[in-house]
Amino acid sequence: MADLDELALALPQATKEVSEDGRPAYAVHGKVFCFHRGLRRDAVDEHGERLDDVLMFRVADLDVKELLLSDTRGIYFTTPHFNGYAAVLVRIPSLARLERDELHDLVAEAWLTRAQKRVAKAWLAEHGG
Repeated sequence: MADLDELALALPQATKEVSEDGRPAYAVHGKVFCFHRGLRRDAVDEHGERLDDVLMFRVADLDVKELLLSDTRGIYFTTPHFNGYAAVLVRIPSLARLERDELHDLVAEAWLTRAQKRVAKAWLAEHGG
């Protein structure tokens, strides 16, 4: 989570809000691109217990979502709540299975879905995107 925090807040105009129960949400221009979900009926473990360690990352489109979901490591998942929505879910412990560069790309791509076009264009030009 420290890496997520560092990478998200390094992006231009990114902000972080923390809920009363300590769950972070990262936004740009007031639009959330990643957040720690609260307990939901649609995200449960193999015993039916609600997961409290789920992050949501926006993605560019449903094709990118399907690509990430096809990753054989099982890091990314979705729930029926997100059917037709360009986002993937990741359990916090699974972040450790991502290389830092992969996490950076996931966070940056999420940020790009919400950043103003001129800000995103300038960032991409600076970072060779």
